[in-house]
Amino acid sequence: MTVQADLALQRINPISFGTDGWRGLIAADFTFERVALVAPIAAQVLAKVYGESTGSRTIIVGYDRRFMAEDFARHAANAIASVGFDVLLSESYAPTPAFSWAAKSLNALGAIVMTASHNPAGYLGLKVKGAFGGSVAPEITKQIEALLPQGVTPSATPGQQSLFDPWPSYCQELATKVDVAPIRAAIAQGQLTVFADVMHGSAASGLERILGIPIQEINSERDPLFNGGAPEPLPRYLSQLFRRIRTHRRSHPEGLTVGLVFDGDSDRIAAVDGEGNFLSSQYLIPVLIEHLAVSRQFGGEVIKTISGSDLIPKVAQLYNLSLCETPIGYKYIADRMLSSSVLIGGEESGGIGYGTHIPERDALLSALYVLEATVQSGQDLSVLYRKLQEKTGYFSAYDRIDLPLASMEVRSRLLQQLEMNPLKEIAGQSVVDCLTVDGYKFRLANGSWLLIRFSGTEPVLRLYCEAATTEQSHACLNWAKDWASSV
Repeated sequence: MTVQADLALQRINPISFGTDGWRGLIAADFTFERVALVAPIAAQVLAKVYGESTGSRTIIVGYDRRFMAEDFARHAANAIASVGFDVLLSESYAPTPAFSWAAKSLNALGAIVMTASHNPAGYLGLKVKGAFGGSVAPEITKQIEALLPQGVTPSATPGQQSLFDPWPSYCQELATKVDVAPIRAAIAQGQLTVFADVMHGSAASGLERILGIPIQEINSERDPLFNGGAPEPLPRYLSQLFRRIRTHRRSHPEGLTVGLVFDGDSDRIAAVDGEGNFLSSQYLIPVLIEHLAVSRQFGGEVIKTISGSDLIPKVAQLYNLSLCETPIGYKYIADRMLSSSVLIGGEESGGIGYGTHIPERDALLSALYVLEATVQSGQDLSVLYRKLQEKTGYFSAYDRIDLPLASMEVRSRLLQQLEMNPLKEIAGQSVVDCLTVDGYKFRLANGSWLLIRFSGTEPVLRLYCEAATTEQSHACLNWAKDWASSV
């Protein structure tokens, strides 16, 4: 495809960056030609932003385990080198945060990572990471988008390309963040059993590399079709993990059992408790706040997105920690982490990052902190969560629905309805407040809340609700589904 032809496609189906990178359907939106256009322009913008502070001309290029991800990475590396940048190309798949760490530790301008994170198998994407080791701010991706119509001009002096292994430095760094020895000893002595569903993604082998001891890893093999599902840490994709944990508990009623779930590029996490119950980051973030503030005596600000549980500010208040709320998308959290002293920043979808590390969500580091909290307390994750509810006096039930829409046209019609006819009542409860910083978050008279927002990459309506009981939460979500169907 010529640059002119690709620009014509760009007008029909534009390249745009969502909450974390540009994603599209392979061979339709996400093509070699388009990657060869986007990657060098992203490198040029990274050089403009971080060139003076780093004195570098090097770009990290990495990839996950998706279909042809390594081929797209090589193509991106060639395109970036053609405009005069040196490239460090990964010799294997690795977690996205490993490439963010490489950007910072190797003093590079940033990293370009081929991944579509948790999206279905047909998607691939490109994430842009800054020299500081995290997702670049929205104004930087807007600069990339603005330069796309100009195309790229090859340099008279192409850059050099080299291969590197991102795993050793990354694993060594994470091992310094936790007390690995007691975790390893608890596993070796049978006091702790760790199951990890890596969902055929790039977290595969990660925990064993760091802990130095075998664990029960599930879905370790590469499968670009993700067994017909998607590499997203949600209950509907975790039947094998639930079954393995419940079977284990029947034969091993003593001891601690922890299940950990990693998305496709290992920047999102969920967990399963010892009884086989799913725990999203809505459960994990409060537990991790307490662990870091009490057991490790760390301080700093707590950052949550607007879809985060109301228990998070309650726990922050319990330990005299300041709170900041952002739109959804870890790049907003990362931007805040660059200017504030932060304890933890987390989002409802499983992305959690720490002030002790790079400003990047990192599922393997979160897993290590979860294991450390479990071993130090000697208690199941659900027990730790229930105790926090008791300490704060806040009890709630949270759920989320991703509702597929017939088309992007339906998406536009729903959005217009929300703008032109604001909701006054939801599921029999009057609306007392509406926050529009990201989507539409309605607070209701009974203390519950409903968030309505749209995917930036797919015709999908995302519905989030937290209420006093599971019944109230489901009633609110069902009302929202019926509303969306009626528009």
